[in-house]
Amino acid sequence: MLLHQSSGRWRLGLALSLLTVFLWGILPIALAVTLQVLDVYTVIWFRFLVSFILLAVYLGIRGKLPKLEQLRSASGKLLAIATIFLGINYFSFTQGLALTSPANAEVLIQLSSLLLGFGGLVIFKERYRLSQWIGVSVMICGYLLFFCEQLTNLITAHGTYIIGSVLIALGATAWAIYALAQKQLLQSLSSTSIMLIIYGGCALLFTPLAKVKSLFILDTFHLGMLIFCALNTLIAYGAFSESLQHWEASRVSAVIALAPIVTLIAVAVVSVIAPAWIPPEHFTLIAIFGAGLVVTGSVAIALGKAD
Repeated sequence: MLLHQSSGRWRLGLALSLLTVFLWGILPIALAVTLQVLDVYTVIWFRFLVSFILLAVYLGIRGKLPKLEQLRSASGKLLAIATIFLGINYFSFTQGLALTSPANAEVLIQLSSLLLGFGGLVIFKERYRLSQWIGVSVMICGYLLFFCEQLTNLITAHGTYIIGSVLIALGATAWAIYALAQKQLLQSLSSTSIMLIIYGGCALLFTPLAKVKSLFILDTFHLGMLIFCALNTLIAYGAFSESLQHWEASRVSAVIALAPIVTLIAVAVVSVIAPAWIPPEHFTLIAIFGAGLVVTGSVAIALGKAD
């Protein structure tokens, strides 16, 4: 089977990956606020539906809607896998977030970037140099230090917190499968065409479960948060999908590993400005040192030259 090869425009791939990191980093806060008034299924359905409509309009205006011939040339099985597993990821992560916290969700969801990197090495025959493997080790050590308090919570927690954590880990695994399937689909379809099909398919999957009437009783603030979540989906996944076109999956995954840093900085800022939205997080010197190791390891992996 002919495997997808990156375009080699690594600077563009890096820029798109960083945009994805920022948007995914602030998303858990907006979701946590939105889930105070809406159920998980309706939030997910709305995000997918709005993303599908806006992307379809955009591609239609530019005359770039996928043609039937292109869809026939694409792998139907891979499209189905990407759609189903992204849907599983959205449900598991959102439900897990509702049962735990933004910080905990970002700790566990990082399993997805590690699995994506491993998949890039195994499936797409990407390779790491010694300096990049050292970067992997440094990044893992950094996470263990940075999130030691959250990991302790996982060990000692009971009830819904553990259930939520298991769901997030499941979502991370599903996301890695989706991402690897999407990278291979780039062999026959553009990133925007792939995302259009996936958004539409996921919207259909969650339509029977959505409570549409609950959208009409939202106040302006929570409606704005919901719309932001939908736009975040469109832009962040569009940037991520396009980054895979230009850069290796293993390196994109390394940059995405920075998302928890963005989340926890955002939580710290929001908890000061609006403490009613998100409770504050407290960090030790060890946690701050761990954050530095995460950044250092991620940069080493992302910018290291391939063999």
